[in-house]
Amino acid sequence: MSIQVGQKAPAFTLFNTEKQKVSLEEQQGKPVVLLFFPLAFTGVCTAELCNVRDNIALYNNTNAQVFGISVDSLFTLDKFSKEQNLNFPLLSDFNKEAATAFGVLYETFPAFEMMGVSKRAAFVVDKDGVVQYAEVCPTPGDLPDFSAIQAVLAAL
Repeated sequence: MSIQVGQKAPAFTLFNTEKQKVSLEEQQGKPVVLLFFPLAFTGVCTAELCNVRDNIALYNNTNAQVFGISVDSLFTLDKFSKEQNLNFPLLSDFNKEAATAFGVLYETFPAFEMMGVSKRAAFVVDKDGVVQYAEVCPTPGDLPDFSAIQAVLAAL
């Protein structure tokens, strides 16, 4: 079962592509958008993150910090981020701790029988660390509802 609206967001510390540790706890005081995605360099994941890149002003206008999170290594995410000119941090959940804590880890990914891949999911965490939006996409081919995410951010 994934984390639901109204619950305290689980704490995590992950490495970003700059090889720095980033914790959710140190983000308190501003809204945070967590975008779990299955795998870098795949079509739907690229479309999702490029949508956020192209609309980053909408997130910046609400003072929100956006993080893309996948089980890829930080080295893979660095290359992916640079190739796509992403303008927000990607975090490596290589040990699958954040995806497990948020309840968004596939036991077996629907394609290629890969184990331990993150589901596509979106969470908005408010300045106090409480989840205000939670969406786990039914299939890896579905995208989060960006309009709903932005509406929640605007209301915070």
